[in-house]
Amino acid sequence: MQLVRTTSDNSDFKMLTQMFDTYLIDIDGDEKDFFAQYNQIYLKNVVVCYEDALPVGCGALKTYDSETGEIKRMFVHPEHRNKGVAHLVLEELERWAEELHFTSCILETSFKLENAIALYKKFGYQAMPNYGQYIGVSSSVCMRKNI
Repeated sequence: MQLVRTTSDNSDFKMLTQMFDTYLIDIDGDEKDFFAQYNQIYLKNVVVCYEDALPVGCGALKTYDSETGEIKRMFVHPEHRNKGVAHLVLEELERWAEELHFTSCILETSFKLENAIALYKKFGYQAMPNYGQYIGVSSSVCMRKNI
């Protein structure tokens, strides 16, 4: 596996996130347009994971405030799950967050994405009150980790 730091202009990142957006239509249902508006942004801190030169997973880090990075767009191609891809991507994003002098990372996911929540808990993320645009969104689970 190879990890590449890039931006959201990366064509492999775009391909993976398009797959993710299609997947989320079923997860988010009527709320899909609400969430989509926050995902169509330029991200300058993106990680793409490759296996044998094929893009298999991705994630991004966005500045939330001067001390906090927000983990975004974590996705692993369905045919490449359970190989440790998400683990590698999240580790790299946290490393990058430390390099950027963030002291914590936050994230939002759907309560329906139980495997994602389990991964984040394994990494030491803990539930927190919903933040920002997720305040009052009952399908959102927000988590935080000090790094």
